[in-house]
Amino acid sequence: MGASQTGQRIAMAKLMFFCGKMAAGKSTLARQLAERDHAVLLSQDALLDALFPNLIVNVASYIEYAGRINQAIAPLVVDILSKGVSVVLDFPANTRSQRAWFREMIERARVDHELHYLDTPDDISKAQLRARSAHLPPGTKWTTEEDFNLIASHFRAPEPDEAFIVIHHRR
Repeated sequence: MGASQTGQRIAMAKLMFFCGKMAAGKSTLARQLAERDHAVLLSQDALLDALFPNLIVNVASYIEYAGRINQAIAPLVVDILSKGVSVVLDFPANTRSQRAWFREMIERARVDHELHYLDTPDDISKAQLRARSAHLPPGTKWTTEEDFNLIASHFRAPEPDEAFIVIHHRR
């Protein structure tokens, strides 16, 4: 089932994506939504680990490699959505520019969407980060409170003028 020539939205397909600070619970919710809606789940972290192992060493390398993945998968996501299959993208939508990438796919595929905003207090996110990092070797990237603070400094909650359908999850 593809998008009609009149630009109508595809009733069955939906793009679901996430906004929230590190360790807020985005990946857990992504798995739950994919299961609930029988949707295709794509995880940026899994793709980065598989395609660029050990190459994400700082914010600049993350931006470079994540950008490559985004560019490569956007046409695939649009194609899947255009065929009437929902997609859950466990990719960050934590800045306006990141959210613009999602907007492009929504418009190209002409589907509905849900932006799940996980509004989790920093103390809860930091505790979850410590718990999920406890089994990792010392010095593993993106596991410390300093890493959390650095990444969180770039975070921007969605604004009404961005015109997304936001589902706000407060913790």
